[in-house]
Amino acid sequence: MINFSKMHGAGNDFIIIKAEEIKGVDYSMLARKVCDRHFGIGADGMMVVEDSQRSDIKMIYYNSDGSQGEMCGNGIRCFSKFVYEKGIVKRDVFLVETLAGIKEVKLTIGDDDLVEKILVDMGKPILKAESIPVITQKEIFINEIIKVGDSKIIASSILMGVPHTIIFVNEIKENDVYKLGPQIEKHDIYPKNTNVNFVNVINNRFIEVDTWERGAGKTLACGTGVCASVYAAYHLKYVGKSVDVHVPGGRLNIYIDDDNRVFMEGTAKFICDGKYYSS
Repeated sequence: MINFSKMHGAGNDFIIIKAEEIKGVDYSMLARKVCDRHFGIGADGMMVVEDSQRSDIKMIYYNSDGSQGEMCGNGIRCFSKFVYEKGIVKRDVFLVETLAGIKEVKLTIGDDDLVEKILVDMGKPILKAESIPVITQKEIFINEIIKVGDSKIIASSILMGVPHTIIFVNEIKENDVYKLGPQIEKHDIYPKNTNVNFVNVINNRFIEVDTWERGAGKTLACGTGVCASVYAAYHLKYVGKSVDVHVPGGRLNIYIDDDNRVFMEGTAKFICDGKYYSS
């Protein structure tokens, strides 16, 4: 029996478990089981809370298909609310260790001592193609043409902790997300696969994003994807440094500082606590 919490950030839902609950358990196999929406609890991903030797706390993240992710933007907001409200970390500013590096988190705490908003320093995006990685002769992969089936798509790829590919469109069509998303995710030029973000720029302060996540499929929101999308739009001079982003599950606020660091602010919500009877 495993104690867990289920949370969501803008509709991107997660199972969170303390490491002491699952000693000796294969995290990848457990993620596939608990994230299954028919035979498990159901979620886009699973996070494990571990002690850290390098920061205040460590976040281990797995996608619903059992693959490990370096980082998850909506996940880290849920994780941060979890560790604060469960009394594991009782500071409003702290550091979270991830496979994508150490992230600083700042919490807005209400009078009831509950977390109202979470601001995360997501770090600097990496545009260097070989670091994302993208197989190309180009130094950076911005506004380049890739062939997907019979179509030619203009794509931009960025490493925002995890690989992201951004497709700018005049209108986001759900059918394109389901059809093109998985093809681009596993395209030959992306040896580690990629997340795929379809982006509609409304004006220089507001964009819409719909994401096909690597290892999870279409989700209601992707924090790192939103950050990558805003930075790509900023790099191409489509938007300014402060952008509101609408995703199917809600809204996120993103801003870029003078050092090109990307900051994400949004909420996180508890759905339930429960017990999982592992088989």
